[in-house]
Amino acid sequence: MAANPWNPTQPSAAALLIEKCLGRGVLTQDVLDQTQKEFSCFSSVDELEKLLEVKAEINQKSLELELLQLQQETADIAHPFFLSQKCQALQVMNSHLEAVLKEKRAMRQRLAKPLCQENLPIEASYHRYASELLSLAVNFIDKLELYLKTIQTIPQLQEQTNNMDNALVRIESLEAEVEELVERILAWREEQYGLLQATYRNSHGAGSRNTNGTTSYLSMENFYP
Repeated sequence: MAANPWNPTQPSAAALLIEKCLGRGVLTQDVLDQTQKEFSCFSSVDELEKLLEVKAEINQKSLELELLQLQQETADIAHPFFLSQKCQALQVMNSHLEAVLKEKRAMRQRLAKPLCQENLPIEASYHRYASELLSLAVNFIDKLELYLKTIQTIPQLQEQTNNMDNALVRIESLEAEVEELVERILAWREEQYGLLQATYRNSHGAGSRNTNGTTSYLSMENFYP
């Protein structure tokens, strides 16, 4: 069988010849070692072979490193652990979608049924209570919006109470001011009445008959009821 010249592990022709010579006793290992020491070309060849082996190993490690990096980058896609998690998530989502579809189908069936000619069986003894309950339900529905607004204003009760307290305080202060103003108006009215009465007495005599018999616009009845 012919040797493959491209296989780096295949021994060369010189190596085979030296091996045959060593096997037949034509050469000895000491002679070969001495020859290798005397001629430096053999050591250079050995170093070149070692260098090639190191380069091949480096290339192999680089390839392994690239494979590891690629595996790390695609770990969330191709790793069995992450694939199992995604598969479980998809199964849960699929179950949820199936439940939604079933519920949707049932809802469609319920909506497709006619609402007319469907009555709840109620005993005759409860008909009166059912009619009363119906009126109460109608009344509750009418006032439902008011109830909802009342419930919505519950968080604002404290603020509204504070506003009412402030308004009451202001009303009390305004009431005090109005009372003071009324007292001043009454005092001014009494004062004007006294001045008017004194003027009336000075300008008219006690024995004037014509004035007493007629109604004047400056009489006491017009200014003071």
